[in-house]
Amino acid sequence: MLGSRPSYSVRLPPAARGEPVGPAAARGEPDGPVAARTVPWLRIAAAYAWRLILVGIVVYGVFGVLGRFQLIAVALFLALVVTSVLRPLADLLNRVLTRPLSVAVALVGSMLLLTGLFALVGNAVANESGKLAGEFRGGVHRIELWLQRPPFRLSAGKLSDLQRQVTDYIAGHQASLLSSAVSGLGRVVEVITGGALAFFASVFFIHSGERMWGWARDQLLPSGARAQWDRAGRAAWHTFAGYTRGIIIVAGTNAVLVGIALIVLRVPLALPLTLLEFFATFVPLVGSPVALGVATVVALAGRGPLTAAAVLVLIVVIGQLEGHVLHPLVMSWAVRLHPLVVAVSVIAGSIVAGVIGAVVAVPFVSVLWAVLRALRTAPAPSTPVRSG
Repeated sequence: MLGSRPSYSVRLPPAARGEPVGPAAARGEPDGPVAARTVPWLRIAAAYAWRLILVGIVVYGVFGVLGRFQLIAVALFLALVVTSVLRPLADLLNRVLTRPLSVAVALVGSMLLLTGLFALVGNAVANESGKLAGEFRGGVHRIELWLQRPPFRLSAGKLSDLQRQVTDYIAGHQASLLSSAVSGLGRVVEVITGGALAFFASVFFIHSGERMWGWARDQLLPSGARAQWDRAGRAAWHTFAGYTRGIIIVAGTNAVLVGIALIVLRVPLALPLTLLEFFATFVPLVGSPVALGVATVVALAGRGPLTAAAVLVLIVVIGQLEGHVLHPLVMSWAVRLHPLVVAVSVIAGSIVAGVIGAVVAVPFVSVLWAVLRALRTAPAPSTPVRSG
C-alpha cells in the first residue's frame, strides 16, 4: 500500500529467544573458540611465524649437512656452474660433432682458456716483481709521511714501534705460521681433489644431465607427483643457469671496466687486480667493493694518494653501475629477488659457511624460491585437440 511505513525486523538476543547462552555470551563477548576471537593480524603473524621457523630449521639443516660434506658439495656446485655455462656450447657443437666429442671440446677448450689466462697473469706479476718492490718501498715511505701530517699526526717513533711490533710478532710466531703453511698444503690437496671431482661430474652433467634427471624423477618420486616436481626441477635449473650466466656477464663487465681504469691510472698489478675483481663479483654487493679496496691500497702504495682517491671514486661508480644497471638489466629475467633479500642471504651464508656460503647463498635462495613458485602454481589445463 502506498504511503505505508516499511516493516523492520528486530533481532532479539539469545536469552530473549529462549536459546542457551554460553559463558562468553553472558559476559557480552562473542562465543566460539579462542583462536576465532583473536585479532586477525595476530593470527596471520603467528601462522607466518611458525612457517618461517620451520623453513629456517630446514635451511639450517641443509647447510649443516652440506658443511659435513663440504668438499663434495662444493665440487658438485662447481660442476653445476660449469654445466650451466658449457651446456649451450656443447649443444651447439653437437650439431656437427658427436655428443662425446662436443663435450670434450667444450671442456678441454675452456680449461685451456683458463690456463692461458692464469699463465698471463703470473707472467705479468713475475715481470713486474722487481719494479713493484721498489715502488712499494717508496709507497710505504709516502704513506708514513702522509700519516705524520694532519689529521692523523702520528709521530715517526710510533710508526717505528708499529713496524717493530709486526717484526716481533712474525719472529715470535714462526712455528704457528709454519704450521699454517703446512695446513695450507693440505688445503691445496683438497682443492685438487675437489677440482677433479667437479670435472668428473661436469662430464656426465653436460653429456647426459637430462637423462640423469629423468631417471631420478621416475625412480624416487611417486607417479602422482612426478609432473609437478618435474616442473619444479626445470624451474630450478632455469633459475640457476640464468643466475650463473648473468653473474658471469656482470663480473666480466665489471672486470673490463676496472681493468681499463687501472691501466689508465697506471696502477701496479692492474691485470691481477682485474682478475680479482672478476672473481670477487661472484659475491653480490660485497665482493666488488672488497676487491676495489685492495686495488685502492695498491694504488696508495704504488702511485700515491691522488691515484688512490681516483680508485675510491671508481668503487662508487662501479657499485652504482652494478646495482642499478647491470643487475636489473642482466639478471631480472632469471632471478627476481629484492636487494634486501640478497644482502641478508649473503650475510647469512657467510656466517654459516664463510666465503663459500656467501657465494652459494644467493643462487640457493633463488632456486628455492623458484621451486616454491613452481609447486604453488597449478599447471595450465591442456585443451583437447580436435581431429579433422
